[in-house]
This record gives sequence, C-alpha cells and structure tokens, in this order.
Amino acid sequence: MKNGIHPENYRLVVFKDMSNDEVFLCKSTADTKDTIEYEGTEYPLIKMEISSTSHPFYTGKTKLVDTAGRVDKFMNKYKKFAK
Repeated sequence: MKNGIHPENYRLVVFKDMSNDEVFLCKSTADTKDTIEYEGTEYPLIKMEISSTSHPFYTGKTKLVDTAGRVDKFMNKYKKFAK
C-alpha cells in the first residue's frame, strides 16, 4: 500500500439500519453530529437506510413495489396529449 493516502482518524462508530433498527459497531472516519448510547458507552451514530441485515440479496426476501399503479397514473395523466 502507498504511504500517506489513507486517513489516520479512525474511531469507533455505531451504524444503525433504520429499516429494521439493527445496530453494529465498527471503525470509521465518517463525520456525524448524532450520537447514541450503545452497551453503556456513547458513540457517534451513522444512520443507514439499508444494510446487509435488510438488503433483499442477503435476506432472501423481496419487497413488492407497485409499479403498475405508477404506470397507470402516468398514462392517465398524459393520455390527453396522445395523437
């Protein structure tokens, strides 16, 4: 590895998956103003929308998205412009 290109300010940070409230602790250099108490100690908090505990690839569960409803809404909105 090249010297001098990696950050030196790693610290323990709690990451929280907001979709299932799963939390885990690891080192990071990410900046945040939020904090959380985890196992009796206060740590900086990084909020995430998805992680390996909630991602469909890792969980094997898929989420159904209502694409048909959005397509129908779009078609109804613009059908007056059809030739």
